[in-house]
Parts: sequence; structure tokens; C-alpha cells
Amino acid sequence: MRQMLLDLGAEKPQTLDTFVVGQNAELSQLLRQYSQYATAMPKERFVYIWGEAGAGKSHLLQALAAVPGARYIPAGAGENDYLFDDNTRLYLMDDCQLLSPESQISAFALFNQVRENGGLLVSAGDKAPAGLELREDLRTRLGWGLIYQVHGLTDEEKIAALTQAAQARGITLSPGVLPYLITHFRRDMRSLSSMLDALDQYSLETQRPITLPLLRSLLQLEGEPKT
Repeated sequence: MRQMLLDLGAEKPQTLDTFVVGQNAELSQLLRQYSQYATAMPKERFVYIWGEAGAGKSHLLQALAAVPGARYIPAGAGENDYLFDDNTRLYLMDDCQLLSPESQISAFALFNQVRENGGLLVSAGDKAPAGLELREDLRTRLGWGLIYQVHGLTDEEKIAALTQAAQARGITLSPGVLPYLITHFRRDMRSLSSMLDALDQYSLETQRPITLPLLRSLLQLEGEPKT
């Protein structure tokens, strides 16, 4: 009934500014250079990032997709999406572990064309290149440039980031709300941030402060399991 609350922010565009850096400072700095390639071409033209689900890989690639001349290529994209063209200077291949045999061939060709004709390519997967069940020649291409593991946030870092976001928006949270939230709800930052929006909206609708009972009430309305 209240699923619309959790849809708040679901379509907000991802940006590099909204990526909570945590232990990924070097990677974040590098990708900012990639976002400014029009004025200064990065020295390293290939980057592969990997990490567990929810660590922020897709967030980073989708943020870069907003750069003019960039193309986001999700797993399951059509073969034409892998074609090189002179108007695209930044290629962003997501979820490489899910590439079909046909898409692996196309991705391999794209790597070669970017190397020969210029441009930048950032790719992402759930494992380091050597651990992916892909064609050997494509695994080699994925390992051509820099490789970074995207480290997920610790619980303490998530609480700190959500606290900062709440303070910036003037949202008052009772003690215990955030520790309970990150242990009783989906754990990726996008879902947690959406829940913060939902809590704020629910608080206004019910004219109740954001306390643990209010959070539990909203979780129950949303059908989240209570543990």
C-alpha cells in the first residue's frame, strides 16, 4: 500500500557527488578525472572495477554516463551498443559477469577498437577479471588497465553517511533509528537513502517524530520482514 514511499528517490540520477567514498578515495578521484576527459584525457584509458552487490559499481558507471559523449552498456544490451563510434569517447560496461557468449565477442571487439581509435573504457563485474567465467581473451582485455576493488561501506560508515544526509536536510532522527534500519532493511546505500526519504515523508504525513516505533511501523507497512 505504501510502496510509493520507497519509490521516492528511486529515479534520482546517480552522481559522483552522491557516491559515499569510504575506502574508495583513490578510485573516486580517478573516475572524477574520467568525468573531465574533455579537458584532460586520463593517462590510463582502461579501468576495471569489481566488488560485491551493493558496493556502488553501477552507481559509479551510471554517474559517468551523464558525461557528454559517454555510453552506458548494461548486461543484456543490444549488439549495437558495443559498436565503436567517433561520437562516443567514454564506454561504460556494467555487470560483465553476465555477458552472453555473443556479447562477449562484441565486448572483445570494443576493447580492441577503443585501443586502436582512442577513447576510454570503464568496465565492472562482481569478481576480479581472473575469476570471471568469460572467454580468456576477454578476461585479458578486462585486465589491460587499472583494476580496483570497490569496497562496500561498513555499518559505521553507513550510519555516518545517513546521519550527515539527515542533518543536511534538517531531519531529526531519534537515537537507535539508523542502527536498527541498517540491520532490518536492505543494506545498499541507495535503498537506505530512499528509506530516509520515506521516513521523512511518513513523519510529515503522520505528524510524528522519526523514532524507532515510527520506523518499525513503516517497515511493517512496506512488508519488510521483522527480525
